[in-house]
Amino acid sequence: MPTRKGTNQSRSLSESPDLFDLKEYLDRASRAVDRALNAYLPNARMKPATIHRAMRYSIFAGGKRMRPALCLAAADACGGAWEPAMSSACVVECIHTYSLIHDDLPSMDNDDLRRGKPTNHKVFGEAIAVLAGDALLTHAFEMAADFQPTKRYSLKDAVLEVVKASGSKELIAGQVADAEAEGQQITPQRLKYIHECKTAALLMCSVRLGGMSANCTPAQLKALSEFGYNVGLAFQVIDDILDVTQTSEHLGKTAGKDEASHKATYPSLIGLDKSRKIASKLTQNAFDALAPFKGKAVALHAIAEYLLKRTH
Repeated sequence: MPTRKGTNQSRSLSESPDLFDLKEYLDRASRAVDRALNAYLPNARMKPATIHRAMRYSIFAGGKRMRPALCLAAADACGGAWEPAMSSACVVECIHTYSLIHDDLPSMDNDDLRRGKPTNHKVFGEAIAVLAGDALLTHAFEMAADFQPTKRYSLKDAVLEVVKASGSKELIAGQVADAEAEGQQITPQRLKYIHECKTAALLMCSVRLGGMSANCTPAQLKALSEFGYNVGLAFQVIDDILDVTQTSEHLGKTAGKDEASHKATYPSLIGLDKSRKIASKLTQNAFDALAPFKGKAVALHAIAEYLLKRTH
């Protein structure tokens, strides 16, 4: 497996949230994750080169690395370091990217843009896009094998976290429920289930893995789970809102796609105002979940606030 130099935080994370530089933190986290991903993934020239180019095309297409950042921030909150959490940060990014490649396929959402660039199947064709997603998912488990066991958490514990979040009861369950709901009248409860599985599960996995890498206490793991669940739901509610309030150029993906395909969203079911109130409530729940960290979860708090206020 690749070796990487340690990534030490440049300042205390128990400082005031008002003094915390989120942009600098996210930029630093993104650079560290990119270096690790570049080391983990097969070289673009390695045979068969087409699949490795396709994997790297989507991984390095300009994503915000929000899930890896949450993973690293959770390690910070529990008194850990980035290096032991880095393989887990890469795991969640590879799983997230695989899900986007498949989600964009003509048989799914049939989207032409992702992160402001042509989607994977538009560049490499449908067959290679399917295989690139498969390869990223498979490679994620190779990365997961790099988890460094702690006193409380074994390699098996970490791998099972990944299996659960990405399997047929959570991430894939959300994709299935989303596909089956397209063009159908569904209840807000059913939509919540879709978002819990499709989005919140992997965000919750991200912070749990970060905490586990730092040997977090059971109470801290519970708090991270509550935080990740609420941020995950809020993130998707806001995504629904942005789809009907922003342009494709601003979003970096096709705007209005959900409405055009008659897909159920929070705004379509309960309206924009109520959707915004739900997003605000979920984010407040996430903030409240950080209370046990007693000021040491500044990065997690700042990221959650950023997700609530984002415009793309």
